[in-house]
Amino acid sequence: MLRGAAAGAVAAGVWAAQEPLDMKAFAVGYSDTEVLTKLVGGKRRLGWILHFVNGAVFGGVYAVAAARMPGPPVAKGIGAGIGEHLATWPLTRLVPGVDLWGNHRAFWQAVWRHVLFGAILGTLEARLNEGYADRAPA
Repeated sequence: MLRGAAAGAVAAGVWAAQEPLDMKAFAVGYSDTEVLTKLVGGKRRLGWILHFVNGAVFGGVYAVAAARMPGPPVAKGIGAGIGEHLATWPLTRLVPGVDLWGNHRAFWQAVWRHVLFGAILGTLEARLNEGYADRAPA
């Protein structure tokens, strides 16, 4: 679980670092870290911390589930990322000061971010946990 949390935090960091690029590519100025910043009262640092914490928590839960799922790590990670995106996108209607619902470019931008996050999470979590099951006490 801790290795999955580390993988999730790294994947969240890559997501946040590439946001300026995807904002240009999709022509949508929406940033997840800025949305989280609004939710924590405008404290930018807290928005970034919350983004990393979300990634770590998701990664920890993912690591437990992934150990029981068939398939290649990258596919499991992408599936988890897209599943989370589809489950939470409707909540964008409820975030004050954020108008994303109905914006198709923003939806696809978020798909890209979740695919990227999931691919990194799945691959890195598998690498960090390689052989761990063989060494773990019964």
